[in-house]
Amino acid sequence: MKAGCYTALITPFINNSIDYEGLDKLADFQIKNGITGILAVGTTGESPTLSWEEHNKAIEIIINKSKDNCVSIAGTGSNNTREAIEATKHAARVGVDAVLLVDPYYNGPSSLEIRREYIEPIAAENSDIIIIPYIIPGRTGAQMMPEDLAIVYNKYKNVCAVKEATGNISNMQQTRKCCGPDFNIISGDDALVYDMMTDPLIKASGVISVASNIAPKAMTQMVANLTEGNIIEATKIKEKVEPLFQLVTVSTKENTPYGEVICRARNPLAIKTLMTILGMPSGRCRRPLGKMTENGIQKVIEVLETIYNNSPEILRPIEDYFNVNIKDRLNDKSFIKTLIYPEY
Repeated sequence: MKAGCYTALITPFINNSIDYEGLDKLADFQIKNGITGILAVGTTGESPTLSWEEHNKAIEIIINKSKDNCVSIAGTGSNNTREAIEATKHAARVGVDAVLLVDPYYNGPSSLEIRREYIEPIAAENSDIIIIPYIIPGRTGAQMMPEDLAIVYNKYKNVCAVKEATGNISNMQQTRKCCGPDFNIISGDDALVYDMMTDPLIKASGVISVASNIAPKAMTQMVANLTEGNIIEATKIKEKVEPLFQLVTVSTKENTPYGEVICRARNPLAIKTLMTILGMPSGRCRRPLGKMTENGIQKVIEVLETIYNNSPEILRPIEDYFNVNIKDRLNDKSFIKTLIYPEY
């Protein structure tokens, strides 16, 4: 698996239908800004809300766009092994380079079961493509452990990478210890990629990024500098793009008639809201995700203003490619109001 930055691409919608033309345009924007690879229909791509027909068509668009330009990855995981096998076979048939298999969610298999009843059957039937287990217990309620990951890696050499989104440094270090020096640990968390790549007990090889939907050039350059050991340059870029990392989950305190509650706008709601503000293909998330509160969207705008005022070069590729004026769009308060719930 090539070291680098891979964008977990959003899925744009128009009137609740996939905007396939917009999806193609977003992929082209990524490629023109040097991205290492593109992940189609992962969590950020709202895979749980897509039909399998939509799912497969979106994957085909990304594969066709990526060919000879960057690595293509398809999210083909499910909590139903049969579905995941069929989705993986389709992605392999149309030419994908790798697939991402999220741990089965809700039905709660053990680590042993994830390995034997899910990853291994898929790996056995798809030996020509890279298989990337996706470990994110905070969303799935399940987790394949490093020890089982090492067993499957030793048995199936195409299971040569993991998307690590546990947020647990000890777990990442154990993965390196179990799987050895040639196994690829890819960060699933923008906020941790710097630490994961510089930690000698982890030695991550890159990131599957949400922030690179906005800043593919900067994120790719940061990861490239980390790979080359150019820590000073990597640190400079990290400081510029770091505000974007706040948008994976935006938590706010909201008042209700019955007291205060915490409202968590989870990925991809905030990043898609920002992309809409910036004039990029995006559209609303599909239900049950909805809109942000006024407090939440204020945080999004603060992030945008911070980057625009302090490091405008991070956003310049968006202005150039999509022919937008970010300052004008920031000043259009009436437009921004349409993105907010009128009340809690």
